[in-house]
Amino acid sequence: MTGARRFAVWCWMGALLAGLAVPAAVAQPIPLHPRDLVFEELSFDPPDPAAHRHELSNGAVVFLVPDRALPLVSVSVIVRTGAYLEPAGKAGLAALTGSQMRAGGAGALGPAEFDDEAAFLAAELSSRIGDTSGRAGLNCLTKDLDASLDLLFDMLRRPRFDQDRLDLAKSQVLQQMERRNDSTQSIEVREWGRLLRGSGHFTTTPSTRASIDAITRDDLLAFHREYYHPGNFIFAVSGDVEPADFLARLEARLADWPAREPVSTPVPAPDHEIRPGVYVVDKDDVNQGRVVIGHLGAMRDNPDRYALMVMNDILGGGGFAARLLTRIRSDEGLAYSAYSSYGFGTYFPGAFRVSFQSRSETVARAAAIVLEEIERIRSEPVTEAELRTSKASFVETFSRNFSSAASTAGLFANDEYTGRDPAYLVAYRDRISSVSGDDVLRVAREYLDPERLVMLVVGDRSTIEAGDPDNPDVTLAELAAGEVAGIPLPDPFTMEYPSSP
Repeated sequence: MTGARRFAVWCWMGALLAGLAVPAAVAQPIPLHPRDLVFEELSFDPPDPAAHRHELSNGAVVFLVPDRALPLVSVSVIVRTGAYLEPAGKAGLAALTGSQMRAGGAGALGPAEFDDEAAFLAAELSSRIGDTSGRAGLNCLTKDLDASLDLLFDMLRRPRFDQDRLDLAKSQVLQQMERRNDSTQSIEVREWGRLLRGSGHFTTTPSTRASIDAITRDDLLAFHREYYHPGNFIFAVSGDVEPADFLARLEARLADWPAREPVSTPVPAPDHEIRPGVYVVDKDDVNQGRVVIGHLGAMRDNPDRYALMVMNDILGGGGFAARLLTRIRSDEGLAYSAYSSYGFGTYFPGAFRVSFQSRSETVARAAAIVLEEIERIRSEPVTEAELRTSKASFVETFSRNFSSAASTAGLFANDEYTGRDPAYLVAYRDRISSVSGDDVLRVAREYLDPERLVMLVVGDRSTIEAGDPDNPDVTLAELAAGEVAGIPLPDPFTMEYPSSP
């Protein structure tokens, strides 16, 4: 039989088998439209954090979620530290300490040898320090778990902070500084933070050439020595592990490492009086304006949290179903994307913000629509369809928080770190489902305040202020109801401004 005939026979047999299966398929009713599809109600109970929580003999907490689908293990360590603990004049120290714990070698291995050993084991090791926490991580094959854990604990306990690697890292930081004013996105993030938090808060205190030059290897050793000890660790472990066996491995590696008291220094809240208004950073080499409009948000434990989540979702957080994107993109064609977020802070209030980018000439028109939509959600009840869609989205996607063993363990560890009562996991869907249209209107009126709004625009000021010649009825000056304040670009190395906003 030729190849062509053999192929034809296989095709005929496949068609025959497919035909035999047709009666079973057509027996099922097929809706005329996707909207007529009916699904069973989602049934999901979130896992109990207490069932996965373990405490080692030295007090370190471990959340362990086994998953034996693949021969892989993931270990994440949250460390009680952060940039808020940096000494004065050493901005950038925390970030350098975090990165150089991984890059600078550890234990008996220099930087190159440490890299080679990790590569040989196919183990991914990482380390960093952010504003309010430090993180270290390991992903490895189960068969190499012991050797990989040895590398992780050498990195955590005995980093070498190689001087050559540190010098290289510092030079790279300075190179990045030089480009601070190149990107409208980085400018927006920086200036928005200063407008809401002030220039003296740790979240808005930038590193400078002077602060980076002042950081020495001894500074990294001292910062590490102060905050890296088992009393400051919370572990999130997932993958192909037996709980008792893995906990024993941790106990063995922590046995001779004294656990001191955890960090008790509170994260400082900003002390800044926000001045509402319209602010512009002039960047005349771009043809789009980047805009953010908003004010302070709320705390994470605010009892109106769930109503605020639904309100923001309808306003701008819900993607293509949200009002802002519908009007600004779909109806007016003024921006590719427009969205809102309502932030809930853990240590101090988050921020409510609406963001978009638009052609310079149409920035004012798009901003006017944002203000209209903020006012509309404060003055008119949302529709039943909007309310139903938003609540269903939150309820039906809730289980994604537990889509993997790693995400489950990580969520539990993060809540432990920030002191969050895990009871919210059980109540979440009921709290969302109970939000009414009246609740949305009430929180919109209470928590969205047009009188407190700050608008920041980054782009070609002259073109943006000239507005759209085809629609001259809206200008930035009119939106400002007064003076449009300019924010000059600072020196990228000293971060000194010609004048302050």
